[in-house]
Amino acid sequence: MSRHFGNVGLGSIELFCSAAELESFTAASVQAGLTPAAVSRTIARLEERLKVRLFVRSTRKIRLTESGRSYYLQCKQALSQLLDAERELTGAQVEPTGTLRMSIPTPLGHHRILPLLPRFRELYPRVELDINLSNRNVDLVAEGVDLAIRARVQPESGLVARKLFDAELVVVATPDYLHRRGRPETMDDLARHECIQFVLPSTGQRVPWLFHNRGHDIDLVTAGAFRCSEDLLGISTLALHGAGVVQTYRFIVEQELADGRYVELLAAYGGRSRPFSIVYPATRHMPLRLRAFVDFIASAIDAPLDA
Repeated sequence: MSRHFGNVGLGSIELFCSAAELESFTAASVQAGLTPAAVSRTIARLEERLKVRLFVRSTRKIRLTESGRSYYLQCKQALSQLLDAERELTGAQVEPTGTLRMSIPTPLGHHRILPLLPRFRELYPRVELDINLSNRNVDLVAEGVDLAIRARVQPESGLVARKLFDAELVVVATPDYLHRRGRPETMDDLARHECIQFVLPSTGQRVPWLFHNRGHDIDLVTAGAFRCSEDLLGISTLALHGAGVVQTYRFIVEQELADGRYVELLAAYGGRSRPFSIVYPATRHMPLRLRAFVDFIASAIDAPLDA
């Protein structure tokens, strides 16, 4: 196997990551037990090799360039994988440890995943959780994210997808709205109602409502004056204040249905769902913390929180 890195060693990359995190060559030198000049020369050699500037330097601090930021995220992931591989081979890592970076859709995070995480930490106290709540499909490798939970997963090269559960869809409205506008009894009745829309930011298209009737799946495009994008919780918040009828995930509105703030509609046409899956980079040496989290969420997602 030919060498690709010459005199640029892992120590140099570790120094670069340290300087990026501390935003200071001096602080990185203190942490590593070196002189600031030695750290500066190391970074200069990296920049010379890569033919890009990694840092913007000022008299008070340094900050990563756009190229430096991209390089940092991938270096951190690579160093973490190397450390995990060493621990696995030497038997040094007998329990999950380290930081787990995850991206979770906002509604699923608030209603299903975040309530489970204290229990995970009780089981694995040496794992720290860095949680990004976002409805954007992050680039796991480029952004240094260990895992993401997504709906409607499309196959992606280099990623593993493990299905978690099917999230049932339900149509709801408030008693006040139904008192004012009447109750829709069929799908055709929705044409006379204010149907709150969720718009996909990537396409600008309204998400169709999903129904099942006489053995057939039906994707129905509805209409309404209210349109939300990015955050799916927005449409249920609008509906809760009487703005109209909405189709959303049952797990988002189950409490409001139980206490009567919402009324379920068109149940005879229900039964449709969307799958949620956990995705993570395919790697020969899967970190113990990632394996532990995937197994935990897969088993806990449908269990009662007080179990």
